[in-house]
Amino acid sequence: MERIPTPPGDQAQADALPESAYTATATVDEQGIVTGWSEGARRLLGYAPSEIVGHRAARLLCDDIDDGALRDAAGRERWSGTVALRHRDGHRLERRLLVHRPRPDGPVAEWLVVSAVAGRPRTPGDEALGEWAFRQSPSLLAVFDADLRLVRANAGMERALSLTEDQMRGLRLPDLAPHPVSDQAEAKMRLALDSGEVQHAEASIRPTGVSAEHGWSTTLAPLKDPDGRVRGVCLSAYDTLQEHLARQRMLLLNEAGARIGTTPDVQRTAQELADVAVPRLADFAAVDLLDAVQRGGEVPPVPAAGPLTMDRTAVRSVLDDDVSPFGAGEPSRYPASSPVAQCLAQGHGALYEVSDPAVARWAAQDPRAAAWIREAGTHSVMVVPMRAHGSTLGVALFSRHQRPEPFEPDDLWLAEELTARAAVSIHSVRHRPRERTTTMTLQRSLLPQTLPDQGALDVATRYLPADSRAGVGGDWFDVIPLSGMRVALVVGDVVGHGIRASATMGRLRTAVRTLADVDLPPDELLTHLDDLVIHLSADEGGTEGAAESAGGIGTTCLYAVYDPVSRRCTLARAGHPPPAVVTPDGAVRFLDVPAGPPLGLGGLPFETFETELPEGSLIALYTDGVLEVRDHDIDDALDKMFAALARPAKTLDMVCERILTSMLTHSPDDDIALLIARTRALDADRVATWDLAFDPAIVAQARQYATDQLTTWQLDDAAFITELVVSELVTNAIRYGLPPIQLRLIHENSTLICEVFDSSSTAPHMRRARTFDEGGRGLLLVGQLAQRWGTRHAPTGKTVWAEQFLTND
Repeated sequence: MERIPTPPGDQAQADALPESAYTATATVDEQGIVTGWSEGARRLLGYAPSEIVGHRAARLLCDDIDDGALRDAAGRERWSGTVALRHRDGHRLERRLLVHRPRPDGPVAEWLVVSAVAGRPRTPGDEALGEWAFRQSPSLLAVFDADLRLVRANAGMERALSLTEDQMRGLRLPDLAPHPVSDQAEAKMRLALDSGEVQHAEASIRPTGVSAEHGWSTTLAPLKDPDGRVRGVCLSAYDTLQEHLARQRMLLLNEAGARIGTTPDVQRTAQELADVAVPRLADFAAVDLLDAVQRGGEVPPVPAAGPLTMDRTAVRSVLDDDVSPFGAGEPSRYPASSPVAQCLAQGHGALYEVSDPAVARWAAQDPRAAAWIREAGTHSVMVVPMRAHGSTLGVALFSRHQRPEPFEPDDLWLAEELTARAAVSIHSVRHRPRERTTTMTLQRSLLPQTLPDQGALDVATRYLPADSRAGVGGDWFDVIPLSGMRVALVVGDVVGHGIRASATMGRLRTAVRTLADVDLPPDELLTHLDDLVIHLSADEGGTEGAAESAGGIGTTCLYAVYDPVSRRCTLARAGHPPPAVVTPDGAVRFLDVPAGPPLGLGGLPFETFETELPEGSLIALYTDGVLEVRDHDIDDALDKMFAALARPAKTLDMVCERILTSMLTHSPDDDIALLIARTRALDADRVATWDLAFDPAIVAQARQYATDQLTTWQLDDAAFITELVVSELVTNAIRYGLPPIQLRLIHENSTLICEVFDSSSTAPHMRRARTFDEGGRGLLLVGQLAQRWGTRHAPTGKTVWAEQFLTND
């Protein structure tokens, strides 16, 4: 046995004093420099930290280590071997070292070097330690000879089988615990003897009178003599009861997620809690709710002390004739000192044995409780307050009288989890009508209250909120007038339900209107909306409840722009169902709009689809709630929608009602937004277009074109303003734009639109001209004379437009 080297003169004193073992530790960086030096290292090699830290570790070696060994060690995370070290006084020490990286992935790469230095033992020999370990191990240990008869057993084996080692010696395992699993374990023991390899018994040792779930998982290892011959078998086993109970608790908790809170009914939810708990957790369970919870009123704060009266809402027992102090539907009264009143006031659950003073006081003050405890044979009680969102709703009471084991802390944890699920469900049921009303009010305030006046489309819409426990969703629609008599149609579906989804819907609808106002094409608009959803998700990433909607990630949207002049419709969609179109001949089809990803994924393109729609065509935009119905599959739903669209109808409102009536036999499970539009076409005599030469002299000719056209339309009163607008827009196009240039006038009812196109993409902007500037006032003048003006860009060039509202004489 190794000891610390000592000078010869001190040897006698060292032999006289027992030395304790210690560990010498040092750290060495990748360059071989010592970075740490322990007191044990100083004792072993004699160097103080100041003498060795910062120096190369190689100075501590008596012999050089060959390069192959160094490379071998460098490629590992741990190395062990014997090394000759040099003491400070120069003598040589052969030491076994263990070298490893404490943090292989850490920011600083270094090696930890350790060496155990044995001291003079102060305890009996190793043989005694081994014997104590065998006898006192909490595991079951037993040794069987070559005939598979027991020769040794530890205290754990004695406790498990309720037999002493002397009583078991010479018996086989099936003799000690008669059961088929013992026969299986003995067969594994025979296999360990024959093969010389460790065996694992899936079956457990099961003593007589022990329940099926209480057993011991077994490992059987062959015992070999120094010559390698198998002389016996060592059986080691550990109690699997706690593992079994833990698995049962987790299974019950997982099952409770599907069984508790299945209906929007307070009494039913309370009964579901009791049914889940009995018999797998308790022999008896009862749920008492505060009176205000039953009536749907505001829940008052629970008094800190005093007697309580609640409503017994649910009861469940393993015995049909079980006697409880209060039956379902009766008031349950508890004295101030009872465990129920105390736990409710303190706000946390507790375990009680019937011998506890609190239970004894309760029984002394309440004869009915005393009778229940006595007649049922109750021995263990568990009380858990029902709390959700800061409100105390009632209490759940659990007890055992058939199962002999008392409740454990793990049982209390499980009861609290089950009770919390029921409490959250009951709280949601009580607040759902109020939250639904709030959400509906918010949702309707964010949807269009009236449809805008425009001449491109006849439009009818419907919105139906979901009638489900999840609450109102975030579906929306919109109709947005654009420049040049065009109209944008929007339908979207925000992921999630409730107030958060409605608020997100409002933000996205506002964003769509803002982006539409600058006349972005559909694919670019969806790209900007996609970026917005990503930013919303990032903003909500650290807020409570953000997981509910994730800032709108997964939201779908369809954006379409219809031009009554060209009768063309341009569309793009982000994961939304495609629109359906009915042509005047009654043919129904889906428009082949590329699907695109839902909003919020980022980095994926959106594509536009353009088609010509004959005048009088119907276009149907909708959210997926129309098709997600319980009574039929998606193909049936599509057939019903196509049939409803194809049937002639006097009004678009009739089309909407026909679709909803034919497809819905009950309140929808998801929100439904439906938008039906019939296309109009602007007569050719309402549009006048001129190609202009790229020459300042053409401005006068452009004014004349406009004046003559207004005379044809009998709009001479608008001639003065129109001449000024045309003059300024054409002048700007020639001065700042590129050829070709085109002038277009559009007249529809009480609106006159003047548009000038040029091939430059540079957008004009209004500025404040200085006193002596010769120009810079054109757009300011246009802005004063017209009701609206703006710019819309095309793949090549731009159009500057101004809109006048005509007065009717």
